[in-house]
Amino acid sequence: MQRCTPHARHGRKAYLHAAGRRNGGRGSPGNRRPGTDSGLPSPVLDRCPCHARGRIWETEVLARRLQAAVFAAVLTIALGGCGNTDSWVQAAPAEGWSAPYGDAANSSYTATGGASRLTLGWTRSVKGSLGAAPALTPRGYVALNAQTPGGCSLMEWENNNNGRQRWCLRLVQGGGFAGAVFDGFDNLYVGEPGAIIAFPVTQWTRWRHPVIGMPLTPRFLGGGTLLVTTHLGQVLAFDAHRGEVVGSALDLVDGVDPGDATRGLADCGPARPGCPVAAAPAYSPASQTVVLSVWQPSAPAATLVGLKYHPGQDPLLSREWTSDAVSAGIIAGPVLSADGKTVYVNGRDQRLWALHAADGKVKWSVPLGFLAQTPPAVTPQGLVVAGGGPDTRLAAFRDAGDHADQAWRREDVTPLTTSSLAGGGVGYTVVSGPAHDGGAGMSLLVFNPANGQTVNSYPLPAATGFPVGVSVGTDRRVVTATSDGQVYSFAPA
Repeated sequence: MQRCTPHARHGRKAYLHAAGRRNGGRGSPGNRRPGTDSGLPSPVLDRCPCHARGRIWETEVLARRLQAAVFAAVLTIALGGCGNTDSWVQAAPAEGWSAPYGDAANSSYTATGGASRLTLGWTRSVKGSLGAAPALTPRGYVALNAQTPGGCSLMEWENNNNGRQRWCLRLVQGGGFAGAVFDGFDNLYVGEPGAIIAFPVTQWTRWRHPVIGMPLTPRFLGGGTLLVTTHLGQVLAFDAHRGEVVGSALDLVDGVDPGDATRGLADCGPARPGCPVAAAPAYSPASQTVVLSVWQPSAPAATLVGLKYHPGQDPLLSREWTSDAVSAGIIAGPVLSADGKTVYVNGRDQRLWALHAADGKVKWSVPLGFLAQTPPAVTPQGLVVAGGGPDTRLAAFRDAGDHADQAWRREDVTPLTTSSLAGGGVGYTVVSGPAHDGGAGMSLLVFNPANGQTVNSYPLPAATGFPVGVSVGTDRRVVTATSDGQVYSFAPA
């Protein structure tokens, strides 16, 4: 089209007016150019510029529409990709060794590559006794639940600052056999007879909730939910931030007096019948299975109980099975495999047992030739290092499905604690010897989990009592402690 058609909005007069301006005046006959019979411009001599403006306007509209379409697409993708971003604020276990035995599965395994050469960094006393291993955070905090004659009993120290105390306070005494657990924000969760308590990074109480009995080491179930099991068999789930009970409580033991939170506490350390649940449960997020040992009143021995966690459902926790397959009874806490399908336990018959986590049926058992009094350690690859105690031996087995193959055995080493396995290449345990000051003495042994061979050994100065465990931090520092309250921290050399 060579000439612009008069726009319906402006009409012919607008074009006459525009042409008049270009020709020195209004579009009257006196101002007409030669070759025209109106005030409109000649199609040859004076083309209308509105056609070019129209093309520009159309281009701008198309560009704006394209920008809008691109923006809408990007916004849709962004919104779809974000989803619910609240998960980062939900409480979850701290990285590394957040609780005794490392994690909720009691595996005593960490992906952190352990140091084979160490140096003693610091040692100090809680001025009382200890019954559980230290809990650690990536920031270098150490939590210890001690039993003391007076003053502080719950302590938080700085592992990377010569054991400097951050804060401490006194809890109701009687529950030193239970440990504490850190979440990823360095909040601390620990029990005292009759209550479960949460602390922020300072010593001020975040929340406190009454329970029936003494809470064992708590576990994080996922979604910010904290599992609390007491020595009298009460099982509760809490919103870890608010301290509110989620769902209904489970009672695993009949005939419990809810007003007596201290009943049977003296039997928990040695795992005697008066303490129905003497060890913390094992939990696997892979199978959402909880397993714990329960010694029912008047029963001849402790049995295993399997629970199932149903997030977002009612009931939140359900009892799935009870197994008395280990007829001689269970000693120490259960351990769950990395895939959550197998439970490993010590039997009082001096055997190591593996059971199906889905129904409690036996997979296999092997004779140890000694009574392991602490839980075994288990790697994701299925290497199982037997637990420790007096007159034990350092021995390992490989889970082959329907049976176990012995990997190696050290007749010359007596491990007194559960082995702590760091990255698959290094293991730590506390062993007897060398003797000093008229006592048997203790040492931190560094060994190779592949063959059990000793890599290094470090005496624990003035160590008395018995060791309560070995904890491995994400900074590769190693912390161990004794029942007489002495704490030792080693750093990579």
